[in-house]
Amino acid sequence: MSRRLLAIIGAVLVVGGILAMSSFFIVDQTEQALVLQLGQPRRVIVEPGLWVKRPFVENVILYDNRVLDFEPPHEEVIVSDQKRLVADTYTRYRIVDPLKFYQTVGSEAGVRARLSALVSGSLRRVLGSVTLNDILSVKRNAIMVQIRDDVAEQAKPFGIEVVDVRLRRADLPEENSQAIYARMQSEREQQARQYRGEGAEAAQNVRANAERERTVILAEAQRDAQRVRGDGDGQSIKIYADAFNQDKEFFAFYRSLQAYREGLHGKDTSFVLSPEGNFFRFFGGWTGEGAAGGPPSGTPPRASTSPGGAAGAGSPPR
Repeated sequence: MSRRLLAIIGAVLVVGGILAMSSFFIVDQTEQALVLQLGQPRRVIVEPGLWVKRPFVENVILYDNRVLDFEPPHEEVIVSDQKRLVADTYTRYRIVDPLKFYQTVGSEAGVRARLSALVSGSLRRVLGSVTLNDILSVKRNAIMVQIRDDVAEQAKPFGIEVVDVRLRRADLPEENSQAIYARMQSEREQQARQYRGEGAEAAQNVRANAERERTVILAEAQRDAQRVRGDGDGQSIKIYADAFNQDKEFFAFYRSLQAYREGLHGKDTSFVLSPEGNFFRFFGGWTGEGAAGGPPSGTPPRASTSPGGAAGAGSPPR
């Protein structure tokens, strides 16, 4: 009897445990629950805690109440200036009405498919009314707000709230990008050639102007130098002429001394000249009487004591 009683008690406990496990469920703080009875919605639970349901009759579907992310595949759209763009977006949404959500889309996979269609349609509609420059300018934020409001309005029947729709990337297609880059490179090379040609022309003009100025400066300098030299030569000639006119004999004597200094300054200088020549006329005296009158026959020539210090001798100087 005791064994049978223990078996009955054990069976009751097992059945009670199964009933308890089927009757109680926990709703986490990050979740919300929809209770169904034989597939029909009965109640929505949005508060976290321990809840009770009818075992084997009711079942619970849990939905996340946090902000969820969705990244649809990138879309190729045409903007108003007929340029093709590859747009990459992401969407953030929250389930606010589990009952509508269950009745319309059923699961997160279903809502993602519907959101992908909504975002694609809104993206094509909004971007089709703006230009590429608008997307790349400060108007980008206003464009994204317009797309978000459009998608949020269409997503309300699904029991979700669209928090944000962001245009993450808007680029040209790869083939268009390569063509644009090639065209930009060609334009930059053409512009560089133009700049180099203009620079070479400017440099040539600068060099020509500098050469012309150099020629003018040199010509003016030569003209001024020749004028100065001419003035100097004229003054020199005048000074020499005035000095010569003051004392012609002394001037001739002085010039002869200069000729002696220039002609006799070398160590190996030799002259084969007659002492009675005109070159040695001042060796007898500073008045030039030694060579002009000539020394008496058999009388040795006397040394000159005149200014200039040139000593005369009977033999030819060397």
